[in-house]
Amino acid sequence: MSPLYADIPLQAALILGGVPLIIGLARRLLALEFGSDLLAGISILTAVLLREYLVGAIVVLMLSGGAALETYATRKVSSALDALAKRMPRIAHRKTPDGLEEVALADVAVGDTLVVLPHEICPADGTVIEGRGVMDESYLTGEPFEIRKTPGSDVLSGAVNGDAAITIAATRLPVDSRYARIMRVMENTAINRPRLRRLGDQLGAWYTPLALALAGAAGAATGNPERFLAVIVIATPCPLLLAIPVAIIGAISICARRGIVIKNPAALEQIDRCRTIIFDKTGTLTYGKPALVDVVCAAGFEEREVLRAAASLERYSRHPLAHAVLEAARRAGLADDPVSSVSEKPGEGLRGVVAGRVVRIIGRGHVPAEMLPPPAPGLECVIFMDQKYAGLFRFRDEPRREGASFIAHLKPKHSVRKVMLVSGDREVEVRHLAGQVGILEVHAGTSPEEKVAIVSAEVRRAKTLFVGDGINDAPAMLAATIGVAFGQNSDVTAEAADAVIMETSLAKVDELIHIGRRMRSIALQSAVGGMALSVVGMIAAAAGYLPPLAGAVAQEIIDLAAVLNAVRVALPFHGMTDFPENRN
Repeated sequence: MSPLYADIPLQAALILGGVPLIIGLARRLLALEFGSDLLAGISILTAVLLREYLVGAIVVLMLSGGAALETYATRKVSSALDALAKRMPRIAHRKTPDGLEEVALADVAVGDTLVVLPHEICPADGTVIEGRGVMDESYLTGEPFEIRKTPGSDVLSGAVNGDAAITIAATRLPVDSRYARIMRVMENTAINRPRLRRLGDQLGAWYTPLALALAGAAGAATGNPERFLAVIVIATPCPLLLAIPVAIIGAISICARRGIVIKNPAALEQIDRCRTIIFDKTGTLTYGKPALVDVVCAAGFEEREVLRAAASLERYSRHPLAHAVLEAARRAGLADDPVSSVSEKPGEGLRGVVAGRVVRIIGRGHVPAEMLPPPAPGLECVIFMDQKYAGLFRFRDEPRREGASFIAHLKPKHSVRKVMLVSGDREVEVRHLAGQVGILEVHAGTSPEEKVAIVSAEVRRAKTLFVGDGINDAPAMLAATIGVAFGQNSDVTAEAADAVIMETSLAKVDELIHIGRRMRSIALQSAVGGMALSVVGMIAAAAGYLPPLAGAVAQEIIDLAAVLNAVRVALPFHGMTDFPENRN
């Protein structure tokens, strides 16, 4: 190839790859953001001015590689949400006088009559108007059982229909449905720039001036601009630009294998530095599965009669206490009675016609106190049959087996200074649980707004971790330094959380803390170790032992060593939990 054209491929690479990078760096400089990639930009410009196009192309490759890895890391965060999006149906079957017609989801209107075919995914939130069957809502609610559907029952978009076709009336547009809100998490959640990446910029704040000073001194002392370029090229802090994104990818990967979805990679760096941990109560420190422990019947009603009627109706409910009633009826050997006209509107409780009798189940707070026995610790609900008070059910939610040992190990193993229990439940219940697990500071009967105020006050004192699983926990998670959500019970909570633990287990919280601690340690090893090797290379280049091209190759070797060290983050390691009942 003619010398005139030999450099064209390199020049093209510099134009296509280098110009966008330089423009991005220029914008950051105008915003007075002096990052660790500033040296890379200076290297590219100097290489172009000195016609060292191969050197410049190598630097472009290193710099763009780091950017690509970080982009890949943030895209991996949304992989679980991408899976949800792929499940959403593209069409619905609308019922018309002429029969069924397939319509695009965007054409479904509120009030449309839709037929959900067997094993089909429900396209919109609605109410059953014809047919009976079951729907699997576990993908949305986290409940491990199918929900029976009958005329009057509510259905959720995204639920998987059973063996029988069901006709529904759409009550929300598909874009406003619960399932659509989950997908909007993927579209609207802005992944924050990882804290460790910013830490790399902080390291670069002293490293960059040192490299520029050494390169300038070498160039001025020798009068050779290539000496300046040689020092700058090997000074390019690619261990910061490559190793840290690789460590992030590794940590996200190992978290995914352990059932933990990382939404905000910055959480991995900060979680081990949290000195205050705040817990919600139900479903977090308890199993979230209350058991029916007492049935108090009114005069004229028998326990088996009330329990059978309530269980028959609760079969069609998604209320957290429904499963407890069903389990109690199963243990008592009670069969279901036929049910119709089911409704469950907020504030009105669960209603339905059971074997010809109107049954209503509602919370104690909606019934005059003088009608009921004195309140007792635990949850309670009231049963009416044909508008007569029939009985009172009492439930208890047991604390997690590992709760006390987990709380006890936080101070000695993770330097946690304060542990708090913040709940909207009654104070007698919250304090009872706190005593069982060993938490001293308790806030009971709190509203979501009060939770936010409590969390915000703690964040001003120290980095704070909030762990919860309910919709009312979402604002508090946003206010905390790090928010961790349990399970899939609420897409709203998952949207607010920095990490979602799919298996509701305190041991998984401990694993997340250990993974974050290890990632930060290894990433710093790679970054600082790589910079130390680069300093040695800079001295050699300043002394004339490394020309620019050799310096670029040497920098690639340093990068390889830093990246190989960072890859260790993805490898399984011992000691993911360190409290007695849950050692691996």
